[in-house]
Amino acid sequence: MRAPDFWSGGGGGIAPLLLSPIAAIYAAATARRVAKPGWQAPVPVICCGNASAGGAGKTTVALDIGQRLSNRGVAAHYLTRGYGGTLKGPALVDPDKHDSKAVGDEALLLASIRPTWVAGDREAGARAAIAGGAQALVMDDGLQNPGLVKDLSLLVVDGNYGFGNGRIIPAGPLREPVAAAAARCRAAVLIGKDESNVQAQLPPNLPVLRARLVPGPESEVLAGQPVFAFCGIANPRKFFNSLQEVGAVIAGRMPYADHYPFDAGDLRELLAEADRLRAIPITTAKDFVRIPPAFRSRVKVLTVRLQWEEPLAIEALLDPLAQRVPVPA
Repeated sequence: MRAPDFWSGGGGGIAPLLLSPIAAIYAAATARRVAKPGWQAPVPVICCGNASAGGAGKTTVALDIGQRLSNRGVAAHYLTRGYGGTLKGPALVDPDKHDSKAVGDEALLLASIRPTWVAGDREAGARAAIAGGAQALVMDDGLQNPGLVKDLSLLVVDGNYGFGNGRIIPAGPLREPVAAAAARCRAAVLIGKDESNVQAQLPPNLPVLRARLVPGPESEVLAGQPVFAFCGIANPRKFFNSLQEVGAVIAGRMPYADHYPFDAGDLRELLAEADRLRAIPITTAKDFVRIPPAFRSRVKVLTVRLQWEEPLAIEALLDPLAQRVPVPA
């Protein structure tokens, strides 16, 4: 879906006011749901969540944490709902067998790093992952899902978008009030510059870990090159800004709705426009897995990774959890 314009930080007008009664009902339903008791897994459960709908960088944080646990010798598995996919699970994602229509784009990205389980029922997914050898579970999203007791929850926030207009769905992008989400988190992860006054909206006693997105090594050859950029992510501006930061010349751009399901017709049009502009067609890693395989050889990808301002801070949060896991000698 494409978020309504009035969801943004500067959004206003009559729509949010008219929708506020429905938003109150939504918030109350969420509060009742998160209050339900969850299953206490015998392995550490780490949740990368957010208070709002849409992309805040949760998958990028989950990828980083899974790798950090792996570096410690911990067999971390990912657990995700598989947003946008039809497979309810629990199922172990196989990139050679599953596509984004089955498991969603985030699941395919996670599965490229560590074993990944798709499950609408988080408890069932956790049990399956543990039976499959998981020594720790890293959840991509799920902060508002009560199925599992979380040992460490992180509130991931994009510094550019923040919490939008600060209102609850459908009057705004929030799944629940920021204070309610923050109360269940050990720390916030603020990605990028705080352009939306995020820190002032968080509880003063909540630690804020700062990080930024760093383009992958393929970005080195993009400096001075004309590109035709297209993507279907929650905040397309982040992708376009990243291209400009590495020196690429954006000859054209085409934003789509978040999780947009590209088909052959879309790609033919996009590639034709790139040829007309004599530019390199380029997209994000999350979008690339939604491109029909027959067209992937024609499209370049700009990858990103997370760079922590203070890496020791996130490691300190992982320390007590990793110590609970029996690490092979």
